[in-house]
Amino acid sequence: MFVGRQPELEDLSRLYDTGKFQCVIIYGRRRVGKTALINEFIKGKDAIFFTSRETNAKENLEGLSRSIFRFSNGFPGASPIYTGYEAALEAVFLLAEKRRIIFAIDEYPYLAAGYNGISSLLQVYIDKYKDNSKLFLILCGSSLSFMENQVLGYQSPLYGRRTAQIKVLPFDYLQTGEYFADRYNPADTALLYGVTGGIPLYMSLMEQGLSVEENIKRSFLSPSGYMYEEPSNLIKQECREPAQYNAIIKAIADGASRLSSIASKVGLETALCSSYLSRLITIGIVSKESPFRENSSKKTIYRLVDSMFRFWYRFIPDCISMIQQREADLAYALIREQLPAFMGTVFEDMCKQYLWRQNATNQTPFLFTDAGRWWGNHPIKRAECEIDIIADNKTDGLFAECKWTSEPVGSDALAMLIENSELFHYRKKYYYLFARTGFTEALVSEAARLGNVFLISFDDF
Repeated sequence: MFVGRQPELEDLSRLYDTGKFQCVIIYGRRRVGKTALINEFIKGKDAIFFTSRETNAKENLEGLSRSIFRFSNGFPGASPIYTGYEAALEAVFLLAEKRRIIFAIDEYPYLAAGYNGISSLLQVYIDKYKDNSKLFLILCGSSLSFMENQVLGYQSPLYGRRTAQIKVLPFDYLQTGEYFADRYNPADTALLYGVTGGIPLYMSLMEQGLSVEENIKRSFLSPSGYMYEEPSNLIKQECREPAQYNAIIKAIADGASRLSSIASKVGLETALCSSYLSRLITIGIVSKESPFRENSSKKTIYRLVDSMFRFWYRFIPDCISMIQQREADLAYALIREQLPAFMGTVFEDMCKQYLWRQNATNQTPFLFTDAGRWWGNHPIKRAECEIDIIADNKTDGLFAECKWTSEPVGSDALAMLIENSELFHYRKKYYYLFARTGFTEALVSEAARLGNVFLISFDDF
């Protein structure tokens, strides 16, 4: 079953229908569904699909040659194994002189690592043939740093040759709901969205007919479960010194957010810790954030972008002994108590997605241009405070509080949100409260009286 990715497929189809040469760069973190997207796009079309392997130039050339030869079906000059990459690439471009052909190279960074002249060769043949070619070239990769710097970057031989780029992102909550349609209720779907991070491969591991609890036990809390070692395996693929990176991710998952506190917790000098964090940012695991509309380095924090990483590093390391003893029930009992706190951050992300969707269809009180979190000192209360979501344009501001709690949200939450919003000066202010279990009658009455307060229950999602 193929779900989602409609905007990406529409973009690819629009480019394909031009009939002109195209060079499309598709990239995104591992397991996010890039290959599935390409396979869905090339259905029913003439396509050469080659997956590079982490091997040497000779073996990849042999694999590329076989892919071309299978497609060419005896095209004059084709041979089972080409003498070099020059001959293989020229054969592809010649094939596309008269007919529309898709040539997709998956895991392109592996090919480039084994033969570092491949990008320059592609540049030569693109420049030679592009004006009259019908080739639809796709270069796909999971190494974000390589794709952004060595393919899309200014220093790349391919700079200026791409005609489009698509960064494939994890599913959002609505797409996750589409995937799990009729299988789980909305609250369970939200939990699955949190533990899988919206990664299609991880979602596919959730077996139909099993409860969320049983799926978590089988995938995460079993020594043979796919997710038991998945994050650490990903770190080993992307980073040297995986032990240091694991320690840093664990520190952030446990609540450390500032550079000094992370460095202290893992026992590193701040400068060295900063370099590790930079690498984690590059590969899309960690983000560096400042309060909304502020650029103060003193307030910068680090957070895990991927909620699956947040879930895994927050819970699994502390349960290793129980998992090894196959005590999944006991491990899950400990995790269950902390799930509401874990889901709080996930719910904030879902609420922000909701607001952006409403904004795109003109269903917000004004059209906002940016949104984010804010934290800082309240000078009157002389205490640190946070606002889950602020969205604004040049004149108006929207303030939101997100509550993933088992009790209805009351008027005190609105009062605090209004009080914190006094730190910001806008022509008009609007307030959103998001709640998992609804609102008290007193809050509903207060919202109706004020007129600029929107109460969004989880059912409204």
